[in-house]
Amino acid sequence: MLSGAETDTVYTATGTLDRQDMVTEYAPLVRRMANHLAARLPSSVQLDDLVQAGLIGLMDAAGRYEQDAGTRFETFATQRIRGAMLDELRQNDWLPRSQRRALKQIETALSKLEQRLGRAPSESEVAREMGMPLAEYQEMLQNARGYQLLHLDDFSADGGSDFLDSNCPDERENPLEQLRSERFRAALTAAIDVLPEREKLLMGLYYEQEMNFREIAAILGVTESRVCQLHGQAVIRLRAKLKEW
Repeated sequence: MLSGAETDTVYTATGTLDRQDMVTEYAPLVRRMANHLAARLPSSVQLDDLVQAGLIGLMDAAGRYEQDAGTRFETFATQRIRGAMLDELRQNDWLPRSQRRALKQIETALSKLEQRLGRAPSESEVAREMGMPLAEYQEMLQNARGYQLLHLDDFSADGGSDFLDSNCPDERENPLEQLRSERFRAALTAAIDVLPEREKLLMGLYYEQEMNFREIAAILGVTESRVCQLHGQAVIRLRAKLKEW
């Protein structure tokens, strides 16, 4: 990851921040973020589209950044870049509705079984609950690649602001939204803690260590496609637990 310390000291001869140099310096960060996001999305999502959206976010960050605000440019730019990429995804319905309905069915089955069993159900138990062979259920999990923990459509309100409007930062921080974010993070942490051990390890390696599925497969001793299935199942388990959000 690029160091923000270098870019924070990019100045022109007159001592003012050089916006173009900031954009040039952080362009590789845009591609790195786009690659990481694309790895979680269906192949129909074009990497170049994410990069282009991210560059727009970076240029917006360079134009809006105020050094006196006390925030490092890298931190400020990362938020803008991510917001621009999510906005690009919001404008394109990249997950078919039929597939989303199927994954909702898995989510419902997982929730019912967990309430009934008092623990996280196994894949074979979920498949049996849904009345299908295990192989068919695992294929559905394979197709779950790109299914968001927080799907953008889930947070739309009639005539009101949506999830992106509430969570993409602007110049003024909202204390209420900060509180909600803290409560959500606490709920998410608690939900991850009760995942099956292998899925919990996978989520840590993927989201905290930023390893890709191939690297995780080597650690877990399974195939890359199996890691994809386990990731999809973990995300659906978390969605089931976080429905109130």
